[in-house]
Amino acid sequence: MEFVDLDLGPPDDRHLVVDVRAAALNFSDLLMSEDKYQVRPPRPFTPGQEIAGTVVSAPRGSHWNVGDRIASKIPWGGFAEQALVPCDSAFLIPENFSFELAAALPVTYTTSMVAFFDSTKLKSDQTVMVHAAAGGVGLAAVEIAKAIGARVIATASNAHKLDIAREHGADVCINYSDENWVEAVKDATSGLGVDVIYDPVGGDVGLQSLRCLARNGVILIVGFASGTITEIPANRLMLKRASAKGVYWHHDHDADLIKKMMDKMFVMLEKDLLKPLVDRRFDLAQLPDAMRALQNRDTTGKVVLAV
Repeated sequence: MEFVDLDLGPPDDRHLVVDVRAAALNFSDLLMSEDKYQVRPPRPFTPGQEIAGTVVSAPRGSHWNVGDRIASKIPWGGFAEQALVPCDSAFLIPENFSFELAAALPVTYTTSMVAFFDSTKLKSDQTVMVHAAAGGVGLAAVEIAKAIGARVIATASNAHKLDIAREHGADVCINYSDENWVEAVKDATSGLGVDVIYDPVGGDVGLQSLRCLARNGVILIVGFASGTITEIPANRLMLKRASAKGVYWHHDHDADLIKKMMDKMFVMLEKDLLKPLVDRRFDLAQLPDAMRALQNRDTTGKVVLAV
């Protein structure tokens, strides 16, 4: 990675030019940088998909104005002083919300909203298990599941991360580094298993999760932070009448869905049900250090660059 001056290019009729004030990191940024993600930008490219800042230029006829405080998911290019943001993917930030907290919303919280309100319909009488529950998407999932009223079993790799998950609403906390973590989940559910599994980890954790699934349950495939894609044996699903569902969204295909999810999310925020956690802050030029911290799993909640 190099810290250099680049030409953003001329404004067009589809994008806002935004002064980036904060940009959040995601595991997909690591995968994209290693050319292992489903989105593969032409190189060289500027990573960064989750930003918050102020509008400095808006197309004529758009409903945006210079000075508007916005946050957005973008394909890439967010780890910079300025970024191009599609007009239809930005949303206004409430005045009482900081740029750093707003940068935590467009990817992780939206993904968890889609998971629990669209990929499956999580109900208040169900039990959900959230893996990597102290990470960006995991912690968002814990909070949203609790806001719905579900019982939440949180898993993470150490006691500190489990404490954070508990502070954000988890009812039961289990260390999935322990050999007997699957049995602990079964004990916590009286042998019935969990109704919904939220899995951003993949690999062996995702595979072993199938042993924790209740009859008619669903495992939500959110990501592969372990670096390994889970190969799910179909017979495991068949015997439990269970299903596996991918959690994915894109503004080009899901604009109406995302607007509904954002509306629900802001109601939860107004009721103080969601409390994004920014664990580590870095300056823009420290991006390599920030990505290294995320890759080494030295963080909880969101890692944010202050620009």
